[in-house]
Formats: sequence, structure tokens, C-alpha cells
Amino acid sequence: MIKKIIKTDKEWKKILPPSVYSITRGKGTEPAYKNKYWDNHKKGLYHCSNCNLVLFRSEDKFESGTGWPSFTKPYRKDHVEFLTDSRFGMERVEALCARCGSHLGHVFDDGPKPTGKRFCMNSAAFIFKSYKK
Repeated sequence: MIKKIIKTDKEWKKILPPSVYSITRGKGTEPAYKNKYWDNHKKGLYHCSNCNLVLFRSEDKFESGTGWPSFTKPYRKDHVEFLTDSRFGMERVEALCARCGSHLGHVFDDGPKPTGKRFCMNSAAFIFKSYKK
């Protein structure tokens, strides 16, 4: 079980850059192909930009053609939580950090094998840390 981090919006605003806050706390979306990690091919781990929990591995990242970093699965199942998102007249599955509740992106059923999932994430939700050599 992941120990939760609870902060007020005021506390999050103090510690996060405005661009990260608007995506991760305001459930925003960054532009396709104009975000930090959509084309990142380095080996390493993607940590939550709000609380540093490891969320995804580079080995599970794939080129989805969408312009956002996409993964087949999370680092650990218990590191990501899911909610139904009915905003904008459509029903989607929202992915959130299990520790701090930050909005990561959405999950779709059009990914490659073996999972068939596409975790379509926002770069602002991550801090990327390369593997040590």
C-alpha cells in the first residue's frame, strides 16, 4: 500500500511550477509533440513530478504516434490509480499518481501487446532519471 501525500491546492501551488501545476493538479493536457518526453529514447525511470514516486520505465515506453509519452504499463500496478473521466462529452480512464493524486494522463485500449494498453501521459507529470552506468 502506498502512503498518501495530502496537500492543499495552496501548498501545491507553492512548490510546483505553474505549467506543472496546471497539468497535474488542474487536469490539463499539454500540446502534442511540444512536450519534454514525447520523443525521449534514453533508458531510465519516469518519476512523478509532484512527489517523486516511480511511475513508468523506459522499457515500457513506445512510439504511439500521438505526440505524448506512451507506455504499455506502469512501473508497478499499485503506483497508478484510475478514475472514470466523463469530461468533454466522452468517457475515458484517467491515470493518477497513487501517492499524491496528480493527474498523469489517460489510458486507452489501443496499445501494443502484451497489454493492449496505451498509457498516454503528460510530460509535465514526470521527472525523468536516467539509469546509472
